[in-house]
Amino acid sequence: MPVWLAVLAVAALVFYTDDYVIAGVLPEIAADLDVTVGTAGRLVTVFSLTLAVAAPLAALVTARCAPRALLAGAAVVFVAANALAAVTPAFEALLAARVLAALAAAAATPTLFGLTARLAPPQRLGRYLAVVGLGVTGAIAVGVPLGTWIGAAWGWRATLGAMALAGLCVAVGVAAAVPPVAATTARPREQLRALATAPVWLGLAGNVVLMSGSMMLLTYLAPFVAGLATADTAARATLFAVSGFAGMAGLWLGGHGTDRWGADRALLIGVGVFVAAMLAFTGLWPLRPVPVALLYPLALLWAGAAFWNSPAVQARLHRLAGPAATPALAANTSGTYLGVAVGATLGGAVVDAAGPGALPPIAAAAGLLALTVFGLAARAAREPVRACAVRD
Repeated sequence: MPVWLAVLAVAALVFYTDDYVIAGVLPEIAADLDVTVGTAGRLVTVFSLTLAVAAPLAALVTARCAPRALLAGAAVVFVAANALAAVTPAFEALLAARVLAALAAAAATPTLFGLTARLAPPQRLGRYLAVVGLGVTGAIAVGVPLGTWIGAAWGWRATLGAMALAGLCVAVGVAAAVPPVAATTARPREQLRALATAPVWLGLAGNVVLMSGSMMLLTYLAPFVAGLATADTAARATLFAVSGFAGMAGLWLGGHGTDRWGADRALLIGVGVFVAAMLAFTGLWPLRPVPVALLYPLALLWAGAAFWNSPAVQARLHRLAGPAATPALAANTSGTYLGVAVGATLGGAVVDAAGPGALPPIAAAAGLLALTVFGLAARAAREPVRACAVRD
């Protein structure tokens, strides 16, 4: 693995960890700053919303900046924001520091994937995107638990101080190891025009639909499993862990699959397995209660397939967006956050109206709808070629 790729993966781990790391120390923050836990939770919400909204805008505004300088500069701002957050005595100032950190992350995260795609050999594009993607999933699997442990041992301010130190390491690593790459010459208007083409916006829409279906069941996995299987709290925790590791493995394998079979075929495989897993869950519901052991292989397939699709979605967007590749990947990140929100909201409505057993068939339908949208995007991408052939 090239050193620059490892640095970008670590950068993804650090920037995305900062989004969730506060969640593990919310009670301590609330007690120290004399606010409710619900109010302290805004520190998570404001970071996520700022990142989701600002990432595509930042990608357009900074498109003509040299990627390495942009990443290093964003890391420096990230360090300053977290250092300020670690010492501030007031909740309002802490909230402002979180917004500043999120803006730095919004400038950096699209560049991470865009730069990876530009530096990767074409035959390894999927795998290299998957490596950086592992940094994102590692934020939840490794970064957040580690930050929570630091907070438990030395206080919540130490957690934010550790994030500042991690950001400093990223800034140094980027400056030392990431190769210089020229900034894009495309103007914002040209990039917006590319983003508005049918293959790109349909691809972005397909990702939102797919994420909605994937996260619908994950958000309400605990009540679903409690209703389906003879599973206590420990068994449900094990199922979450199995799903997490399967997701990381699926992400890596999805990168290999994208390089081997192409993004479109990899998506067909990944979404197909996801839909099959949802239909299997649907078939088990009338047989409840079932042994929890039956759920582990299905969880492996479901979570692995859900994360398998990410490199394929990114690789095809990079191919189709042309000069707007980085803004397209930024919009895809925002679409992922939107899909999570839609899936959680829709899933909650389904659980309230029909019970958790209705989640898998609706998630399967979302997967099929996403596959249809991706197919329309692929057809739209072929139309200009077909039109040119007719004219010739």
